[in-house]
Amino acid sequence: MQNISFYNGIEMPLVGLGVFRVEDELMDQVIESAYENGYRHFDTAQMYRNEKSLGRAWKRLNVPREELLITTKIDNVNQGYEKTLKSFKQSCQDLQVDYVDQLLIHWPGQNPQRTADTWKAFEKLYEEGLVKVIGLSNFTLKHIEIIEKTRNIKPMSNQIERNPLITQLELIPALQAKNIIPIAWAPLRRGNFLNDVIIKIAEKYNKTPAQIVLRWNIESNVMVIPRSKNPERQLENIKLFDFKLTEAEIAEINALHTGERTSFDPVTYDF
Repeated sequence: MQNISFYNGIEMPLVGLGVFRVEDELMDQVIESAYENGYRHFDTAQMYRNEKSLGRAWKRLNVPREELLITTKIDNVNQGYEKTLKSFKQSCQDLQVDYVDQLLIHWPGQNPQRTADTWKAFEKLYEEGLVKVIGLSNFTLKHIEIIEKTRNIKPMSNQIERNPLITQLELIPALQAKNIIPIAWAPLRRGNFLNDVIIKIAEKYNKTPAQIVLRWNIESNVMVIPRSKNPERQLENIKLFDFKLTEAEIAEINALHTGERTSFDPVTYDF
């Protein structure tokens, strides 16, 4: 497994496991098989309503806390300075941790003051050592500018929807120029990503189509957090470092872009 470094020196694996829509009754076995398959980074959110089950599951592994990396995200209803601090404390209780490795603002919305106040809370948590990496989720450059006007600490990451139908070819290099690590959520479009181009490339390398799409992300230094409850697919999704795509193949996948999202458009979405 290869790591990627944030500008503050913290490292995380390029591949983590997302637990979106992992039911409470399945969490223990999902986390156990993922750990056995080599995953060390687990990505949840207050909005997913499964922080408690993830906390229980990682505790059942009976491994040192420092072996694992845990990301969570502040829910939209919990944004704002005081709400963020209060809900973060609850998240730590639910996750059974003293600190969180990465904390993200889940959605920016259209309220600049709310965004700025939430980031101030993030800075406080970071300065107190309760969070190792503070970042964003679904932020456009316009939303990032709001933070840049008042921040003391720069954002370290931005988790965005990124897959062959929404390639984010302008946003990703712009983030990297700011030393913000891009992280792809729904990199496999929740299982709906197959087409002739990807199948052809997969056959050439004797890999699964999912491995091709995940490798395409990694070629651009984009962290990926695919979700799978299946142990065999979990293992496939982490075996990405024994082959490399050509520039022509990357261009072929880039050309699949349609702009079709699986969720909200952050340019217009509000709450």
